[in-house]
Amino acid sequence: MLAPEKLWWKPLGRMEKTWLTVAFVWCVFLTVMMPLWYFYGKQNVPTETYRVTREQFAAKVNEFVTQYQVGDENGIPVVAPPPGSDVYLRASTWQWYPILQLEKGQTYRLHISSMDLQHGFSLQPVNINLQVIPGFDYVATIVPTSAGEFTIVCNEFCNLGHHTMVGKVIVK
Repeated sequence: MLAPEKLWWKPLGRMEKTWLTVAFVWCVFLTVMMPLWYFYGKQNVPTETYRVTREQFAAKVNEFVTQYQVGDENGIPVVAPPPGSDVYLRASTWQWYPILQLEKGQTYRLHISSMDLQHGFSLQPVNINLQVIPGFDYVATIVPTSAGEFTIVCNEFCNLGHHTMVGKVIVK
């Protein structure tokens, strides 16, 4: 019985060389574009991250709700902070708390943290995605550019009930 012919050391054909060249050039292009797009693409949310205990962040959220609550929706407070202020949003199994009411065209510093598990903050339909991790205060500078009601969904599987983790941002 003869072994199959070993083709892997034979010279490449013209088509193989062409496709290897195309793949190599494409890889170089994408590698160069990643840092360029990060700095010049204007799609990245300006962020800061700080260490925080769950208790500290929960206290800040509760203080924020007490200070700026304007109503409630299905038992969840609706808060309307003044433009330019720090806005706090808490992720916990399986709830975003509170509902935020913001003004169009105004700047806010959005503080997000989790009380229990890793969650994913996804603001739909504008598709802003942030990771929310316990023990970290993730601060994003945001400027709402259109009015309406926006849905916050958790896009990081956080166990049973994950599909019910929906919040809301109202922009007036």
